[in-house]
Formats: sequence, structure tokens, C-alpha cells
Amino acid sequence: MAVELDCAGKSIREINTAIKQAIAAGESDVLVRNPGARHNLGVALLEPATVTFDGSVGYFCGGLMDGATVQIEGSTGWGLAESMLSGTVVVHGSAGNGAAATIRGGTVVIHRHAAARAGVAMKGGLLLIGGNCGYMAGFMGQRGAIVVCGDVGEAFADSMYETVCYVGGKIEDLGNDAVIADLTNDDAAYLEASFAEHLPDRLTELQARLKEFKKVQSGRRLWNFDKTDWEVWQQVV
Repeated sequence: MAVELDCAGKSIREINTAIKQAIAAGESDVLVRNPGARHNLGVALLEPATVTFDGSVGYFCGGLMDGATVQIEGSTGWGLAESMLSGTVVVHGSAGNGAAATIRGGTVVIHRHAAARAGVAMKGGLLLIGGNCGYMAGFMGQRGAIVVCGDVGEAFADSMYETVCYVGGKIEDLGNDAVIADLTNDDAAYLEASFAEHLPDRLTELQARLKEFKKVQSGRRLWNFDKTDWEVWQQVV
């Protein structure tokens, strides 16, 4: 049974301290009630415990995390799981700008929509978005994968390195050096495995729509500077 913490009347520091004290005392399941969309909750959780926020949270929830699981029953502000090393963050609502920015590993699942710049500068891990996302998602992604079930905005996958993206809906506009590649059998197996683990209730939907998914990766023109590509480099700046 989860230990329950109530945020009512407590400061952010007091809430985060209580969460970490509960985990340090051996509690593996912590339920945080009345988060009230406060900012910076669940930051720097470094132990393998599950923390559930019973409601919406503000910006930077789950940032700098290494190994924990964070469940958010509502929506979240910008900077979700920023710089996460490992672990899992699940948002049952929608997320603001910069979700999963600079993560090095782990998994971020957003059941509904994500705003702009999702997965920018990712260095590993998986970002799975059940709905749509805004402009410049995947900008300068270095490794890892981004899966968007719905539509994506402008400048998608701009200036990426080795991040691979999959889009089930419309791509408003590809960013610099982003190209559409063939969806291989390995890609299809990866998508099915990801849905089976993180969005099992939508696996049947994915299987029916699998041929609609587009794979987006780097065209590698910007990996090394070439003066003949100067106009392309100017667009990045």
C-alpha cells in the first residue's frame, strides 16, 4: 500500500523533502495528493521508487531523475523530465513546452498532447506522445527515439544527429536536414514493443495504422561542415 503525502499548506521544499524521506525509509510507492500544479516537484529522485502525483503539476516535474518512476494523473507544465538519466515518467494528460529535453535515457510517456520543442537535444531514451506535438520537436536530437501518434508542427527533427522519429499523423514541416526514410521491419517491431509496454490499450490501434507511420531521421548533411552547404547552415542559425 502506498504511503500518502498531502501537499496542502506545504512548500515545494517541504514536499520534495517528504518524498525523499519516505523513499529513504524504504517506501517504494508514494502517493502525493493535492499537488496543485506546483513547480519543481519530484526533482532529482535517485532511487527506484514510484511516485504518483494525484493531479496536475507545474514546470520541471521529474527533472534530473535517475531510476525512479513518476506518474502524473493530470497534466504538466514545461520542462517535464528535463535532463533525466534513467527512469520512467508517465503523464496521463498533456505536457507543456520542452518535454523530455536533454534526457540521456529512460522513458517519457505523454498520453495526450505535447507543446513545442518536445525532445530537444535528446541524448538517449524514448519519448512517446499519444497525441500531437508542437513546433521544433526533436531539435538537435543526438540519440534515442521520439514517437508521435498524431500530428507534428513546423521544423520537426531540425538539425538532428542520431535520434530517430516516428510520426503517425501529419508533418507540418520538416526541419533542416531531416529526411523521411523507409519504415523497416525492425522499426515496426520497435513501435509494437513500445506500445505493448507503455500504451497497451492503444496497441491494436497502432497495429491497424502501422503503415501510416513515417520514419524521420537525419540526412547527415550537417554532421560535418562543408562550405558548399553554407546556405543550409545559415538556416540553422
